Amino acid sequence: MKLGDLAALMLLGVLWGASFIFIRVAVPEVGPLTLMGLRVGLAASALILYAVLARRQLGLRGRWRQFLFLGAVNSALPFTLIAFAEIQLTASLASILNSTTVLFSAVVSAIWLGTTLTVQKVIGVVTGLIGVAALVGWDPIPLNLPVLVSVGAMLLASLSYALGANYVKRNFSGVPPLGMAIGQQTAATGILIVPATVAAPVSSPSDVVIVCVLGLAVFSTAAAYLLYFRLIENVGPTSTVTVTFLVPVFGMLFGVVLLGEPFGWGTLAGLGIILLSVALVTGMLDRRKKP
Repeated sequence: MKLGDLAALMLLGVLWGASFIFIRVAVPEVGPLTLMGLRVGLAASALILYAVLARRQLGLRGRWRQFLFLGAVNSALPFTLIAFAEIQLTASLASILNSTTVLFSAVVSAIWLGTTLTVQKVIGVVTGLIGVAALVGWDPIPLNLPVLVSVGAMLLASLSYALGANYVKRNFSGVPPLGMAIGQQTAATGILIVPATVAAPVSSPSDVVIVCVLGLAVFSTAAAYLLYFRLIENVGPTSTVTVTFLVPVFGMLFGVVLLGEPFGWGTLAGLGIILLSVALVTGMLDRRKKP
């Protein structure tokens, strides 16, 4: 991997890790539905503007039903669940739980697409479940019913992402990544616009929250997707998936440093176990052994 691509990968990890900070700060004031409605609406606008200026072909015709489903399971639903969960959970805990998407994706792919669920992948999935239990049980935040419901919402969001990823593999062959992103975010905007408007707060948000909303939409969604496309084109999907290891690390780092979130050995242990499970499921350990 070239130095420029490595820098892009690190930046992508930073931007997606920062999204959990933006959500954690903004969601108490704006609410999950309105915050995510703003996220997808502003991101879709930014991506469409980029596509127009760059004169990119998007391949969107005749696929509105597919994009409607993709926008629901890969943006509207998981985004809202994450925002709901972060009312109770720290950004650190949410970002680590989000990395279980890879584990769910392996199971969904085996059931839906008929891919082989190897012994190593099964071990990885089981290890991931152990990691979630360790993370939740040993995390410094008090363990109560609202926290457990929020953890369930995070895991459901990860499952939704996994469904979306496998749906893309099955139905979007030949569609440019930028076209998929625009179709997905635009569809999610259509899904969320009414509930986001109805749930909008009466009072105006603070300046800090406005900055977080813009950062979430423009940097952690629109700009992050553009980096993601660049990496897919330059180094391929296999190398790009290593961002899964960076997002929870940066999410935890930002949460502790910027928000003063509690940090304990249980958090670190849970992170390590979950990342080990991700390495097993993705085969990263096998690739590292090859010359």
